[in-house]
Amino acid sequence: MRIISGTYKGRRLTAPKNLPVRPTTDFAKEALFNILRVRYYFDELTVLDLFSGTGNISFEFASRGVPNITSVDAHQGCIQYINKISEEFSFPITTVKSEVSKYLDTSSGKYDVIFADPPYDFDVSQLDTIVNTVFDKSFLAEEGLLIIEHSKMNSLSDNKYFVEARKYGGNVFSFFSNIKNGT
Repeated sequence: MRIISGTYKGRRLTAPKNLPVRPTTDFAKEALFNILRVRYYFDELTVLDLFSGTGNISFEFASRGVPNITSVDAHQGCIQYINKISEEFSFPITTVKSEVSKYLDTSSGKYDVIFADPPYDFDVSQLDTIVNTVFDKSFLAEEGLLIIEHSKMNSLSDNKYFVEARKYGGNVFSFFSNIKNGT
């Protein structure tokens, strides 16, 4: 994986092979950040990265100047890797080792962007639970955006907070907001 833009643009990172992850492709990640850069000033964001895995998305946000990032993952190896890279590059990433559902149930906070990349075997009801919990517990700032990366086999367009979906190969980014014309 590599960092697409920002201070560490072009930097290649090699995660340990034993991590149970499926990193977002560079192509999909670049497309996602092109959408976000026209909507936000990165240096003003607070970001929550759920199912953060290798930290690929968190590192991209950090390289672009996001000052406050929380990365949540249940796997100790993933958390250790994110901590290692964060320390090496002085990234402002706080890691939390937790199941995402438990984290959402027991935590609070306001985020401008929440990115979730759950396992691709999550079904629509599990994905909807993430969306509904984020909105029911008011995790998003007023003009915040929840983005869920999922398989093209699932559609989340029936969720009342759904704004749009963008497909990149086998990846889909579904966008959710309190503001219906959010993206």
